[in-house]
Amino acid sequence: MKNTIIDTNFNFPGQKSVYKGKVREVYTLENDLLVMIATDRLSAFDVVMPKGIPYKGQILNQIATKMMEATKDIVPNWLESTPDPNVAIGKKCEPFKVEMVIRGYLSGHSAREHKLGKRRLCGVKMPDEMIENDRFPSPIITPATKAEMGDHDEDISKENILERNIVSKEDYEVLEDYTYKLFNRGTEIAASRGLILVDTKYEFGKTTDGEIVLIDEIHTPDSSRYFYAEGYEERQKREEPQKQLSKEFVRQWLIANEFQGLEGQKVPEMSDAYIQTVSERYIELYENITGETFIKAEVSNIEDRIEKNVLQYLECR
Repeated sequence: MKNTIIDTNFNFPGQKSVYKGKVREVYTLENDLLVMIATDRLSAFDVVMPKGIPYKGQILNQIATKMMEATKDIVPNWLESTPDPNVAIGKKCEPFKVEMVIRGYLSGHSAREHKLGKRRLCGVKMPDEMIENDRFPSPIITPATKAEMGDHDEDISKENILERNIVSKEDYEVLEDYTYKLFNRGTEIAASRGLILVDTKYEFGKTTDGEIVLIDEIHTPDSSRYFYAEGYEERQKREEPQKQLSKEFVRQWLIANEFQGLEGQKVPEMSDAYIQTVSERYIELYENITGETFIKAEVSNIEDRIEKNVLQYLECR
């Protein structure tokens, strides 16, 4: 659709390299500075969809910014400034090659595995007597290896991470501690909005001076799953689907159209009308998660707007 940002090709002062992920594009500048741009690309089942979703990048960037501000007292993060609705700027980090996925409820991937009869996920035991969307006795961490664009993330156990020296034992203990702290804070924030934080993922990196910090997004609808708290218990008793706030509705639409990112499957065509409904759902997610009205940024020429705002920030820095 028009007025979306799918790909960027900036050349900022002091630019050294560019990394393009599934949704975000990261420009590395001199003096260990990163410019991270949240595009409107939509990724599901680790596959990037052909069309962008209006305002999605702005929504993800602004939620992540607000959540990093709300958690910086318990976990340090990489962020310095957000000079544009789609842009975050901060310190360069060496990312850990694992995503710290934490689950408070049997939902999504964990529920699908449980239905297949599996009772261990990433080496962690899942109770037998559970139905989909039940709460775990306590949150479980189920890490995943980070995938390059177009590749699939893969489940991995803590033991395997340490055996393969993907992360040192000392560093992993910090990641684990930070993950639990962030999830607890995210759960509190969600509860204040009448929501349940079901599961989420965190990514961490190490700065040039060796500090472990939170990077990328946090508590967004792309990285997290939320339920509405009101009526949760009643729906569970009746074994009814929960009311969700996440991009699970996109995954379910893709599944219904016979796509789960498996070999040989073709991405179904998303009509402009459907894409508009996805955009509206993301705005709904933003407003429910933040408790604030979403203000649409100017999108007549997103690239020019981003470039102008980033250059202005760099000049004044």
